[in-house]
Amino acid sequence: MENEHIQDLPLEDVIGDRFGRYSKYIIQERALPDARDGLKPVQRRILFSMHTEGNTHQKPFRKAAKTVGNVIGNYHPHGDSSVYDAMVRLSQSWKMRTPLIEMHGNNGSVDGDPPAAMRYTETRLSAIAGELLTDIEKRTVDFIPNFDETTNEPVVLPARFPNLLVNGSTGISAGYATEIPPHRLDEVIDAVIMRMEKPSCTVEDLMKVLPGPDFPTGGIIQGVDGIEKAYKTGKGKVIIRGKTEIEDLRGGRQRIVITEIPYEINKASLVRKIDDLRIDRKLDSIAEVRDETDRTGLRIVIDLKKEADTELILNYLFKATDLQVSYNFNMVAIYNKRPILMGLHRLLDAYIEHRKEVVTNRSVYDLEKAKARHHIVEGLMKALSILDEVIACIRSSKDKQDAKNRLIKQFDFTEAQAEAIVTLQLYRLTNTDITALQKEAAELEKTIQQLEAILGSVKKLEAVIKRELKEMKKTYTTERQTVIEAEIQEIKIDQKAMIPSEDVMVSVTREGYIKRTGLRSYSASGGLPAMKETDGLLFKQEMNTTDVLLVFTNKGSYLYLPVHELPDIRWKDAGQHASGMVSGFKEESIVGAFSVRDFSAQQFILLATKSGMIKRTELAQLNVQRYSRTLTAMNVKGEDEVCAAALTDGSSDILMISHLGYGLRFAEEEVPVVGPRAAGVKGISLKENDYTVAAIAAKNAEEAQFLAVTSRGSAKRGGFDQFERTSRAKRGVVLVRELKTNPHRIVGAAYLDENRDYYVRMKKGEDVKVNINTLKKVDRYSNGSFIVDEKEQGPIQALLLTEKEAE
Repeated sequence: MENEHIQDLPLEDVIGDRFGRYSKYIIQERALPDARDGLKPVQRRILFSMHTEGNTHQKPFRKAAKTVGNVIGNYHPHGDSSVYDAMVRLSQSWKMRTPLIEMHGNNGSVDGDPPAAMRYTETRLSAIAGELLTDIEKRTVDFIPNFDETTNEPVVLPARFPNLLVNGSTGISAGYATEIPPHRLDEVIDAVIMRMEKPSCTVEDLMKVLPGPDFPTGGIIQGVDGIEKAYKTGKGKVIIRGKTEIEDLRGGRQRIVITEIPYEINKASLVRKIDDLRIDRKLDSIAEVRDETDRTGLRIVIDLKKEADTELILNYLFKATDLQVSYNFNMVAIYNKRPILMGLHRLLDAYIEHRKEVVTNRSVYDLEKAKARHHIVEGLMKALSILDEVIACIRSSKDKQDAKNRLIKQFDFTEAQAEAIVTLQLYRLTNTDITALQKEAAELEKTIQQLEAILGSVKKLEAVIKRELKEMKKTYTTERQTVIEAEIQEIKIDQKAMIPSEDVMVSVTREGYIKRTGLRSYSASGGLPAMKETDGLLFKQEMNTTDVLLVFTNKGSYLYLPVHELPDIRWKDAGQHASGMVSGFKEESIVGAFSVRDFSAQQFILLATKSGMIKRTELAQLNVQRYSRTLTAMNVKGEDEVCAAALTDGSSDILMISHLGYGLRFAEEEVPVVGPRAAGVKGISLKENDYTVAAIAAKNAEEAQFLAVTSRGSAKRGGFDQFERTSRAKRGVVLVRELKTNPHRIVGAAYLDENRDYYVRMKKGEDVKVNINTLKKVDRYSNGSFIVDEKEQGPIQALLLTEKEAE
């Protein structure tokens, strides 16, 4: 039947089984290095293929494409780009502490440039890569059939040095990732020798000879505790920062020069990021950023403006760019075909165990060869001592086989000795040859003795391993590139000092449009900025970019807006709406805005609501670190709204004015100081249908004056001295004469300041400016003088005030 081979299986079983197999393949055969030789399969296959083809460091370079073809054809049936990419990485001196491949041509750069195509580049094994493959032909490691079983490939390389720690490794597989940093060769070898001589040594002991990673790009590692933790457990975190110098220039200016960058960081991206900080004016003190790297070495130059705080800028670069990065050790390697998180002890032990196996296998192989040769030499020496009989025997034989048989029968030679005798060339039969043979026999006996001693004693075996490691150290040692510092330096940045100081004009409208404008743009434009017809300018003041703008809304919330973060918009254009600057700003109107330079100053924010509630909060309590959304300034209940806000120093007099025309004056001390979330206390006792219009704070109360406007179009100039100072929560006294028909109702009141302009908002038509100079101070019962015609323009709706315009 056709359907016999179709299996009916649950999907989760099939997916689970297939993904399990795939994961096993990725873990064992692709992404993770072997703990013994530190290579991933593709790297091992590249090196072995080059070794087999004789593409070694003593011979000329060979086209990379040829090697890639051999690797794909014989050992690694994957894409050519994956093989070539792995090959290129093995040749990059900024990625590999000791590159395993030498490459002629463009092999990429620390800027992340791609290498030239493999048809253009030439490669060969480096000298140290040859050491990974030494003795591979002596049956030192296991071989397995390749993918099509046409040849064999090694499971692991003999590795005469601990490559995993020397070159490190990085990889991501299924469920496992690895991050092993590179180290300095001679330090790792010293650690291996210490581990062999003193198996009980601690990580602290090992760190005396192997203090930590050594990156090919140099830099500075901070955090010895992180290294120690990683060496103990396999996981740990350190900080790597670039190496920087500060150079003095003429005219009191300075420059920061970066000569080394952290490992695996793209230099071009780093330079771009630093330049972006300059362009975005986050680091206004930077004049220019240049990459001056050439064949003599890496050099990034950051020229600073005069009076720039060099240390502050350097710290900011460490914090905000890849000039300082954290490095997380995650030392996972394949050991006994399994991925294991390994500390330093286990990594060293895995290598030592591997080397013992390799040296044992090599000794067995060499011993077999030496014994076989010794046996032949003995036969040849015996043949030379009875040369004439041997020659006579051979001459009288029919053929080679007959000659061998006769030699074995007559003179007790073995098969191997007889073969050697009959294939001997005539010129070797001279008498002089016996001495060479005797010498060779003696040497062979000595070699056999040594090899048997190695195989019979672990101590001698370890001595051989140590001797070979010391030879490696002597031949290939290089200077340490990375500096290790014990402590991680804490970077403290005074954010305020980072802000470029600049005086700007800040404006806030009643409907919540906010902006800052350069003084040049402001002085060129003048007048009022663009606004909706229904809107009005509430706040306009010259501020510094290091100041903070506090904006209070009718819903009892406030906005914390650092001036340097406000949108920089031309004076004649509308600002940005508050809802675009902070989240949580919904259908609110602005009741007050204040410029704050120092939150520690002994000042208070005074807020009053329509229902007559009032409160004070210390300015310091409104200083926050997070300000991406609206913050609470007062707990406003139900339908109530904040109607007035003032910045006071604690010694003012407060005048609360209601819509029906009552005024109540009391000392600011009467209002308790509470936190931002409190609702406050009763400020004025209101009649039914009355509500608070204004709460005016004045310092020298006896001289202070106020302006009140009524719905009927009249404006009145009054004084604080007309109200007796009493306590809060009373009704107060009237400040307009009560009329039987069409009484005056107060719609707005404000402190009278010669430096401000006052406008009234009409029901119909444009805002009308109040000429305060024509208004005389009138008594408390006066209804003031009419400034607009109520019949024509409708009632006054609100009083608006702004900073006085320049004439």
